Amino acid sequence: MEWINSTSGLEAACDALRQQDFIAVDTEFIRESTFWPQLCLIQAAGGETEVLIDPLADGLDLEPFWDLMADDRVMKVFHAPRQDLEIFFHMAGGLIPAPIFDSQVAAMAIGLGDSIAYDKLVKAVLDRSIDKGSRFTDWSRRPLTPAQSGYALADVTHLRDLYPTLRERLETAGRMGWVAEEMDILTDPATYEQHPENAWQRLKIRKNSPKWLAALKAAAAWREEEAQTRDLPRQRVVKDEGLYEIAHAAPQQVDELKGMRALPRGFERSKPAERLIARLAPALADPKAHAPDIPPPPRRPEGASATVELLKVLLKLVAEQEGVASRLIATVPDLEAIATSDTADVAALRGWRRELFGERALLLKQGKVGLSLENGRVTAKSL
Repeated sequence: MEWINSTSGLEAACDALRQQDFIAVDTEFIRESTFWPQLCLIQAAGGETEVLIDPLADGLDLEPFWDLMADDRVMKVFHAPRQDLEIFFHMAGGLIPAPIFDSQVAAMAIGLGDSIAYDKLVKAVLDRSIDKGSRFTDWSRRPLTPAQSGYALADVTHLRDLYPTLRERLETAGRMGWVAEEMDILTDPATYEQHPENAWQRLKIRKNSPKWLAALKAAAAWREEEAQTRDLPRQRVVKDEGLYEIAHAAPQQVDELKGMRALPRGFERSKPAERLIARLAPALADPKAHAPDIPPPPRRPEGASATVELLKVLLKLVAEQEGVASRLIATVPDLEAIATSDTADVAALRGWRRELFGERALLLKQGKVGLSLENGRVTAKSL
């Protein structure tokens, strides 16, 4: 294992890793007190090269690592990498590593469980136990202890050893395409873009009046901008309840912010208060033009709830028969949509999912497939 804290050392390590067909990558970060994750450690392993890269080291330029991540000749293997990729996207100006392979999705595709934890996957495939004693390390502190460094490195050395077996099982089952389809989502820039105008979508909608909706959307966009610009967690700018209070009060002057329970004392005298009022002004001047379009929930046909329950049974049956995690095939919202419409725009009715499950789901709805119990086991038969 090599500890990398200089640009020259990083260049040499990345040159060595680039010689491999695939490398395993992981990160350690903290984000409790910031909006953007603070990258504290990068782990990488490929062939005999095993490195811990210290992005906090003075003068270290990560450009050689970003170049490696962009090299399409090297497969990058991660486990549940969405947060890792979000960090890279933000720090490296929109970079998304490619090609990539997610061992968690691969495990789901070969029936090792829904969103299986890394330690359980390592145990199931490699029969190795992971010491989780350093799991809650403050990765920003230096120096790391040998135990902490060993724990971090093990994340990628096990992953390096997992990949060939997972790939072989996927190829044998003819499911590499399934994983590739999921990787398209992880490598889509839209997955990581943070648009303040869409921040309202994180919130529960409590009213449907245009004025309230327009004010809530504007307040949520203001909070998102403040959080990103000041690098603070959203809830430290103002809690969700504060956004609801602002939407209800619909203030047009900073003085109207005085006395709001969800805002700190004296907030009305601050620059963020001025920016909030500026954000709210156009929304309150023309609420209908600024309110988000909230479509009414689709009317569920009579008996739809029972249909959803039958679809759940069918999904579990198909998942068990095919040896794939049910969550990878369809979600509960998918099933609810299918129960309502045969042409629902959901993943379960597209591609390999439709072939595996969606067609049978529609036949079940149409009464052309029936579920029954035989010797204590659920079966599905054409009627």
